[in-house]
Formats: sequence, C-alpha cells, structure tokens
Amino acid sequence: MNLECVYVTSGLLTAEVIKAKLEAHDIPVLLRYESVGPIYGITVDGLGEVRVMVPAELATLARELLDDAGGGEGWPPEVPG
Repeated sequence: MNLECVYVTSGLLTAEVIKAKLEAHDIPVLLRYESVGPIYGITVDGLGEVRVMVPAELATLARELLDDAGGGEGWPPEVPG
C-alpha cells in the first residue's frame, strides 16, 4: 500500500486524536514513530515526532478533514507536555 504523510506532530497523544478523527471518516491510519519516544517520553530532536500516514488516494480528503476540523483554532489539539 502506498502511504502518504498528512500530518506531523510531537507526541503520540495528539497523533491518536488525529487518527481517531480520520478513522471516524473511514480513512485507515498508520502512525509512524521512533519507539524510544513513547517509552521514555522524549519529545526533543525528533524522537517524539509522530507521522500520520494514510493511503495516498485518501490523502487529499484526510488533509481537508484536518483543515476543516475545529474551525482552525484549537486544532489540532494541544496536549500539555
């Protein structure tokens, strides 16, 4: 399957919220991240970076859903660190 990154965030919690939003619209999601970040809670130097990946043919729809969500402000959700 050809996947495309539609969003990059720092931290797994925010990525899980975005994943749930997309999956609610029948868009399959894969979260790609370094395993050491969630284990130790490290979010510096790219270790906490999470890429939200979707099938390439649904990438445009996924981006539109993320752009429209929450009217812009407050989305994506800010997670206290």
